[in-house]
Amino acid sequence: MMDIDSVMGLAPVIPVLMVDDIAHARPLAEALVAGGLPVLEVTLRTPVALDVITEMAKVPGAVVGAGTVISSGDLAAALVAGARFVVSPGITAALGSAARTSGVPFLPGVSSASDIIRAQEMGFNRLKFFPAVAAGGLPMLRALAAPFRNVRFCPTGGISQDSAPEWLAESSVACVGGSWIAARGETDWAAIEARARAAAALRT
Repeated sequence: MMDIDSVMGLAPVIPVLMVDDIAHARPLAEALVAGGLPVLEVTLRTPVALDVITEMAKVPGAVVGAGTVISSGDLAAALVAGARFVVSPGITAALGSAARTSGVPFLPGVSSASDIIRAQEMGFNRLKFFPAVAAGGLPMLRALAAPFRNVRFCPTGGISQDSAPEWLAESSVACVGGSWIAARGETDWAAIEARARAAAALRT
């Protein structure tokens, strides 16, 4: 099993995906992997999300994880579906304990110093800064990163192709999450691959 540093280091952008049609799962994953973005976060916000994870996991080179994991039940279901990492918008003692017990790479969400301290008390120092823009943007990230030198972040929420380079330039940022790569319901696989290729090129 990969660790969270390995997952976060594979590409500068993790596409955050909402998929409503299982038939779109494999061609979408194939387009993203072909474009150089192998790490795929499928949010558990649609009825077919778990099936989408299972289908995407069949694509060679894809490292598929579950996002919007908000309970230990979500985490268990995601692992059964084949998720290789899990992402949450927040962190609780129950969710943190379930993640630690499972051993799955876990990226819990934080938006305050207290959140970060709570995550570190549970043994997590690779964190999702969420919602990145709404929570204060780069000034907030810099303020939070200053006292927590051993923490690295994946800012997600409101980041675009144009703003991603500024976020990625921060030493505390390992990668960013983005929904701009593939819009919900989009089936123009060539356009998605092109956006993925542009995003993959952001790493300097």
